Amino acid sequence: MILRSTAVTRANSAFLRMEDRVDFKYDGVNNESKEHKGGHGIPKVSMVPLVFLIFYEVSGGPFGIEDSVKAAGPLLAIVGFLLFALIWSIPEALITAEMGTMFPENGGYVVWVSSALGPFWGFQQGWAKWLSGVIDNALYPVLFLDYVKSSVPALGGGLPRTFAVLILTVALTYMNYRGLTIVGWVAVFLGVFSLLPFFVMGLIAIPQIEPSRWFEMDLDNVNWGLYLNTLFWNLNYWDSISTLAGEVENPKRTLPRALSYALVLVVGGYLYPLITCTAAVPVVRESWTDGYFSDIAKILGGFWLHSWIQAAAALSNMGNFVTEMSSDSYQLLGMAERGMLPEFFAKRSRYGTPLIGILFSAFGVVLLSWMSFQEIIAAENYLYCFGMILEFIAFIKLRMTHPSTSRPFRIPLGTVGSVLMIIPPTILIVVVMVLASFKVMAVSILAVLVGFALQPALVYMEKKRWLRFSVSEDLPDLLDPLSGAVEDDTTPLVV
Repeated sequence: MILRSTAVTRANSAFLRMEDRVDFKYDGVNNESKEHKGGHGIPKVSMVPLVFLIFYEVSGGPFGIEDSVKAAGPLLAIVGFLLFALIWSIPEALITAEMGTMFPENGGYVVWVSSALGPFWGFQQGWAKWLSGVIDNALYPVLFLDYVKSSVPALGGGLPRTFAVLILTVALTYMNYRGLTIVGWVAVFLGVFSLLPFFVMGLIAIPQIEPSRWFEMDLDNVNWGLYLNTLFWNLNYWDSISTLAGEVENPKRTLPRALSYALVLVVGGYLYPLITCTAAVPVVRESWTDGYFSDIAKILGGFWLHSWIQAAAALSNMGNFVTEMSSDSYQLLGMAERGMLPEFFAKRSRYGTPLIGILFSAFGVVLLSWMSFQEIIAAENYLYCFGMILEFIAFIKLRMTHPSTSRPFRIPLGTVGSVLMIIPPTILIVVVMVLASFKVMAVSILAVLVGFALQPALVYMEKKRWLRFSVSEDLPDLLDPLSGAVEDDTTPLVV
């Protein structure tokens, strides 16, 4: 990667000057000569690994959806996953497809927001999303140990558990260091291994299904906070794959298709076990907590199926970890390539991976691993919501100010239709943020304020030459207006 030295203020002004130009081209990013290998000589991610990277960014399997039945019963759980997929997952996936192909670089949503709202808000988007991702990733080593502690009781607490978290973090961090293509194919293996036992359990459950159980509902006994947070947590993070767009083979064609395939895989992976298992055994809502699918597996298939699902649950957490760390670290690399972070964040290892970004993300995971499960979910949801508000604003603004800019994939809606599309998810965001506890709200707002101070502090450090900032020459120079608009060839999001 070639870097051109520049001041942060000059690099950031490139985004501000976007209003003055007609269009820009990604001549050096993902062109035909680099279709299979990036500028760093490392093979790019193809369709199948990309689908499973998205799968693990968003889901990882139906582990953790049991609380939706506990909170609201089987009918609302099934309807909820269908409805949330419609009003949240599909709009977010569509926006990611359009904006990710418009800006096929590793900065992802940071570049979207910077292009529409300026570098300050772009940096806030990057800070909030990176922090949300690291908080989320701190959860997975802990969940892995929760699944295996029944077999190894010593991992239930104390120093053995602490050392186990550190060892897991180091081992999985090394996997990220070795390359994104390795992470992608590991995700494929883990995804198949994690989903297959649920397919088998569904087949075994068919003779036991009693359809009347699907319609059990008690609106006077619904834990709306737990219900909404469970649905939201299991169906978000579609935009995370955008921070890997620069590592994808032919992203303008591959990314929209991969998002559509992953959408079917994720939603189907939730609904299939919910529909079969809630009707195959009597519904005792209090029993539907994390890990209850393995208990149902024991009832329906015996100890072998129970053990398979437990193993799948444990390994699925590892898939979630490596994919989340990939998107977090490549986001930092993308921000550095745009001059928004110090140049050392753009340094790649000999395997083409963002070395400093991986180390920073791993350090954040270790630092935050003391948080409880509930605190992690609530804190990451709040910060994630803040970032999504900025994304929605950026999406609409770019539709209004740059309607003819090349979008290899375009959502088949006009400006008014796009606004109507994001109204339901925006309402959902507000509800999730309002339901947050005072503690979570206070800590999250404090984290946002840290970002408000950090961006001008970095600008000051660059002016004083305390840190070096550069912009990648592989990226279009947004400072120079280009004459003539590029024809907008669109790709439908089809399955």
